[in-house]
Amino acid sequence: MSKLPKASELAKSISYAFPKVSWMDTKPAFAPGTWCYPAKKDTMEGLGMPNPHNWNPAEEDWNLPENWEEIIYNALKDRLEKYRSLKVFLDICVRCGACADKCHFFLGTGDPKNMPVLRVELLRSVYRRDFTTVGKLLGKVVGARKLDKDVIKEWFYYFYQCTECRRCSLFCPYGIDTAEITMIVRELLHELGLGIHWIMDPVSNCNRTGNHLGIQPHAFREIVEFLCEDIETITGIQIKPPFNEKGHEVLFITPSGDVFADPGIYTFMGYLMLFHEIGLDYTLSTYASEGGNFGSFTSAYMMKKLNAKMYAEAERLGSKWILGGECGHMWRVVHQYMETMNGPTPACMETPKSPITGTVFHNAAATKMVHITEFTADLIKHNKITLDPSRNADKIVTFHDSCNPARGMGLLEEPRYCIQAACENFVEMPENTIREQTFCCGGGSGLNTEEIMELRMRGGLPRGNALRFVQEKHGVNTMACICAIDRATLPPLADYWAPGVSVTGTHELIANALVMKGEIKRTLDLRQEDLPGVEEDE
Repeated sequence: MSKLPKASELAKSISYAFPKVSWMDTKPAFAPGTWCYPAKKDTMEGLGMPNPHNWNPAEEDWNLPENWEEIIYNALKDRLEKYRSLKVFLDICVRCGACADKCHFFLGTGDPKNMPVLRVELLRSVYRRDFTTVGKLLGKVVGARKLDKDVIKEWFYYFYQCTECRRCSLFCPYGIDTAEITMIVRELLHELGLGIHWIMDPVSNCNRTGNHLGIQPHAFREIVEFLCEDIETITGIQIKPPFNEKGHEVLFITPSGDVFADPGIYTFMGYLMLFHEIGLDYTLSTYASEGGNFGSFTSAYMMKKLNAKMYAEAERLGSKWILGGECGHMWRVVHQYMETMNGPTPACMETPKSPITGTVFHNAAATKMVHITEFTADLIKHNKITLDPSRNADKIVTFHDSCNPARGMGLLEEPRYCIQAACENFVEMPENTIREQTFCCGGGSGLNTEEIMELRMRGGLPRGNALRFVQEKHGVNTMACICAIDRATLPPLADYWAPGVSVTGTHELIANALVMKGEIKRTLDLRQEDLPGVEEDE
């Protein structure tokens, strides 16, 4: 990882000056910190990916297969025939520039090729030459160009500077979904054996063990039981969650980062405390132990395969519906792709109905899967849990709308409703940086790797700027979110752009405030730090 400049220096280094040279005549500079480490050959082979080989982005020769041009042509042709949306997106752009300044990577780097309109042109120019009559006849005059190895390198460089956040699509008058194009280009690169380690390793782990981190079933259980011991220390209540048990109404699945990584573990503890308090009839699975889906950063096939494991496990265990934890790409896959991609859910599954309130979640009729903040907001609305927001009185909280739940499924009000019920002090960031217009964490779509930390901080500048604003104006010291990737990427972003702001999951706040039947006098929060007012009581 290259050394990070100071935040003030990085901000001053960004230039939006108009380039003097045509974009077709410039090549990306593969400097340290601008590219992700390549996937290992063994990993690609184990997944059955095409053309696995050793290569290095910093070297001139990427060891592409001899017929690489034919591979790309056929792969693009196949996807143009398979996905009507791709052809439409490539044909209808009028280069109006409405998306140009909406990308966090363009705002953070000043690189014109990070403008969504130009990033897509990197593919569109090849499409235009090989698949349109006017491009074949007039070539560069109409923006067509020949596919060569430099183009492949350019694709790798810039389509891994897109987090598939879809903010640009919100502003496109034609509804062009740049994230869909990024997904296709990454598929094309994978046809040549060009993947990145930070994505393919979790995909391999999930394919092999059921979760991104490669946690074995016995280890998964041991970690959860260890967290239960912490809960007992804090509350005096002993929780024994069920594992792999058949016949329970609900199968609960959350990102493995919630089980293993700080600060996600506190969010997971919050889930367990909530389920215990309401007496939810649920089970955990040590086999489908991952809600996240890095397949969505890899290929449609892999996305479908990894999504299917959750429903196969629900069928094996006889669960009626799935309750999903705080995750981002998990929800975009389930909400936007699954119904047509995976087809009908197992016959044993039903439209979710809360066993506590009786609420039927008709929005989940197709997927049989409910988001945890929808479920908890419904509990709060029907007064089924008791919350003491004074336990979070030391926190002035803002909320980061995670891109996939917000733009991908419209989950905007429920998390806010939960936070405001659990906290005394809540502040919104500026309106053009939240809800549907939310800015990305800068490390989504599998880019939350340390070797590109400066690039991530550049991409995170818009979110960091909004956070710094409410920190300075309102004293915000806590940022909540509902995405495991965000809980991994936002702490370094906050430390860099708004030092002093901590990151939390929504259900960590819920659990701090949750008044549980039979609990001891609570003096500690889930991080085993003093609750507000403890010193005064003493």
